[in-house]
Amino acid sequence: MKRIGVLTGGGDAPGLNAVLRAVVRTAERAYGAEVIGVLDGFKGLLDGRFRHVGGPDVRELIRTGGTVLGTTNRDNPFSCPGEDGPVDRSAEVLENARKAGLDALIIIGGDGTLRIAADLGRRGLNVIGVPKTIDNDLASTDYTFGFWTAIDTATQALDRLRDTAESHHRVMILEVMGRHAGWIALHAGIAGAADVILLPEIPYDSQSVAKTVVRCQERGRSSSVLVAAEGVMPRGGEMAVVAVDPTTGVKRLGGAGERLARELEALIHCDVRVTVLGHLQRGGSPVAFDRILATRFGEAAVHVAMEGRFNRMIRLADGRIEDVDLDEAVRETKLVDPKGPLLKTARALGIAFGDE
Repeated sequence: MKRIGVLTGGGDAPGLNAVLRAVVRTAERAYGAEVIGVLDGFKGLLDGRFRHVGGPDVRELIRTGGTVLGTTNRDNPFSCPGEDGPVDRSAEVLENARKAGLDALIIIGGDGTLRIAADLGRRGLNVIGVPKTIDNDLASTDYTFGFWTAIDTATQALDRLRDTAESHHRVMILEVMGRHAGWIALHAGIAGAADVILLPEIPYDSQSVAKTVVRCQERGRSSSVLVAAEGVMPRGGEMAVVAVDPTTGVKRLGGAGERLARELEALIHCDVRVTVLGHLQRGGSPVAFDRILATRFGEAAVHVAMEGRFNRMIRLADGRIEDVDLDEAVRETKLVDPKGPLLKTARALGIAFGDE
């Protein structure tokens, strides 16, 4: 095996470039193999846009955010826009990979990207998956790279908001990413000493949240800080949606924090301000843990490819780097357990979840 391709799909995450760096260095140094980057995710694979990536190209990449290969998160070769509806162009992907001389393709992405990878594997493409999602919602791996950087960013934001909240005697809400899984909100909320953490897994009652804020005031506190995942829902309600993609039907979330703010202002007549952290969680230099995890994933992906074991995904399991069947890896979403140990710790510390 002399030529390995690398593709980054879905939203960017701190550590993508570190994976690419590890793939290139391992392939060149351990096997004398060439690495070919696919530009702009599956769109580049459909258009046949490739470039050689060598050692000098990746020398400084371990510390940089984003992805030098580019990424798109709405291009599915099995469902491309056509005049009469979705069109399956997967055969073009296989042909372009063949023309590029790719012996294997390492696909780095979240559950959506890796499901496409599994489908391409069934069509005959030699694929290896590397898990990437700052939401940390893939059940088959302990952690995904980018997650701890996102937590660090959210925790720093909570620290800063607390200073402002105390200065102006306000309630501050930080809205973070987390469509279905509240791992970022939970970890950052504990680390940032939030008074309330709202998760997609636990529908909240606005009156319960308001009571928590009032209790803080009764204890002499002039401010409160809350963290909410973007996918939170009030009891009996739905996620806050700002737009729906007319082609894919994918909902773009937004407004969960503002909705809660208006509910609180109506209930307790307090001054509530909202900060939406948004894409700040995705960018920036990865923290040390994410750099190391991404590096271990990239190295392992090359070894698995060179052993000829395809349709596998690299994962972290109890500190060890392993590989698992790709279909099995994307079968289940990892959600926060409302009765899990982290929730128990948070509740013991007096953090509320809007469900009391």
